Amino acid sequence: MATSRQISRRTLLRGLAAGSVAAGLAACGLEPGSSNGGTPVPPSPRPVPATPMPTPESTPSTTPTAEPATAAPETPSSTPDPQALRRKVARLLMVGFRGLTIEPDDPIAVAIGAGLGCVILFDFDHVTGRRNIESPAQLARLTGSLRALAPTHLIIAIDQEGGRVARLRPTAGFPETRSQAAIGATGDLAAAFEWGRATGATLAAAGIDLNLAPVVDVDINPANPAIGALGRSYSSDPTVVATMAEATIHGLHEFGIRSAIKHFPGLGSATGNTDQVEVDVTSSWTEAELEPYETLIARGLPDAVMIGHMVNDTLDPGVPASLSVATVDGLLRGRLAWSGAVITDDLGAEAIVRRYAREEAVALALDAGSDVLLFANQSIYEPDLATELVDLLAGLVNSGRISEGRIDESIDRLDQLAFGSAIE
Repeated sequence: MATSRQISRRTLLRGLAAGSVAAGLAACGLEPGSSNGGTPVPPSPRPVPATPMPTPESTPSTTPTAEPATAAPETPSSTPDPQALRRKVARLLMVGFRGLTIEPDDPIAVAIGAGLGCVILFDFDHVTGRRNIESPAQLARLTGSLRALAPTHLIIAIDQEGGRVARLRPTAGFPETRSQAAIGATGDLAAAFEWGRATGATLAAAGIDLNLAPVVDVDINPANPAIGALGRSYSSDPTVVATMAEATIHGLHEFGIRSAIKHFPGLGSATGNTDQVEVDVTSSWTEAELEPYETLIARGLPDAVMIGHMVNDTLDPGVPASLSVATVDGLLRGRLAWSGAVITDDLGAEAIVRRYAREEAVALALDAGSDVLLFANQSIYEPDLATELVDLLAGLVNSGRISEGRIDESIDRLDQLAFGSAIE
């Protein structure tokens, strides 16, 4: 008698033969943790994200009141609460920090307690050696400590792509992972699905809920130091990229792990790495690089999209994609109809800091339509960076440069990312 896993693989491959990995995966889905020989349960459509609990301020009164003959004058209670604003803008930040453990008076602990929305974890730091990850047990304790500090759901993110870009490494006691290029070369979508499941299980056990992966850049330039040379792309064929990424995301979702696809609108043809230099893909980028995004978004699979820092004059002359209204609001949200969260690539990258002051970059990223402002805090470490960024954002709102309504739009999308279930 076939085991449930054997049934799962056979049905998956039938789905591929029919030309739809999504159908194949849906037809064989077992709930995580079901035993061998159990009855396959077809997964339901992606659930509607849970609605956050209303705050006292937003809960409508159910008691009718008579309208007074003369309107009462405004009272001082209508004055905006500066701490409420700071908590709002803090939700929009994803910040890196140093430390294998957390003490209550650590700057990052203070920032989380004040409403910081997201943190990102790294495995290595050139100064400290180990940055956030030493072993599975240590990492689970760390993420548990971080969550205990948060007044609302804290998103804990990581780049676990596999191969050379894997923060959870065998040297720290985590399973070996194949690169996306290695999986793509097999042409085996069942292998991509199993990679997603295995990675999802590892991240869930570690207390991490957002994987900044898979990469859906098309491998146009195999010598690309940011993508091709590191084995980060599934294929030079955008259809293969889309189907492999789809299978991987299904696997991650089985363990409730959210997925952010990257680097929109396509970094696969680049000749440089935006972490280190300014990168212009105007002469090498093609519309085919949008195909994986179009496919995955149309099927409702990603939980977030990460925007790259490359310049593409075809889309917006001279402006990095992450700061471009035409690229984020126009192309991604308009043409591709993406309504979910948008995350910037690291705003501390050389491609940004060489051209823009921090305040300007933050304001332009928000103008463009991004919701999460990522600061990896790596090259020059700033312990108090999170609090300083909250100061900066609150100042932009108080000065009128960014409206509070614009912040509220991002918070709505972050609620969807944080509170919506990623389990299919």
